[in-house]
Amino acid sequence: QSWYAIYVFDDKRLVGMGRVISDGVITGIICGVGVLPKYQSSGIGKEIVKRLIQHCEQNKVIPQLMCVEKLQSYYESIGFEAFSIGMTKHILR
Repeated sequence: QSWYAIYVFDDKRLVGMGRVISDGVITGIICGVGVLPKYQSSGIGKEIVKRLIQHCEQNKVIPQLMCVEKLQSYYESIGFEAFSIGMTKHILR
């Protein structure tokens, strides 16, 4: 379940969102960040992430996230730094 979520609308159309999963004590995992293609490269995604970080910091929760390698420099530009090697398990759907 989400601990905190942000939704961005253009009129009544949902165009972007992001959320944090956390117990509200130590870390908050930023996930589900997305912006519709038409609205990308306009700063919406970066603003969503900045506000999610701000909410974590206000609550003394360490913001963390996992991303694909090609997005690492994007998140580093927002202030994140690599700290671990992640693992995943693919499942059949």
